[in-house]
Amino acid sequence: MAFTLYSLIQAAILCVNAVAVLHEERFLSKIGWGVDQSVGGFGDEPGVKVQLMNLVRSVRTVMRVPLIAVNAVCIVLLLLFG
Repeated sequence: MAFTLYSLIQAAILCVNAVAVLHEERFLSKIGWGVDQSVGGFGDEPGVKVQLMNLVRSVRTVMRVPLIAVNAVCIVLLLLFG
C-alpha cells in the first residue's frame, strides 16, 4: 500500500471510528475515565485526563451520524477503485 493522501484520510477515519465506539460504562469506567471521575472544583483548570474525556465524549456525540456517511463513501470507493 502506497503512502497517499487517501491512506492518511483512511487512517484518520479509522482513529475517529475507534474513539466513537468506546463505551462509557463497559470500557471507560473500568480504566478510570468514566463520568464520575471528572469532578473538579469551581475555578480549577481541568487536567489533561478531563480534557481527553471531554474530547472522547464530544467525538462520540457529534461524529456519530457523519461517520456513517463517511464510512459508506470509503467503502464504495474501495469497492470501485480497489
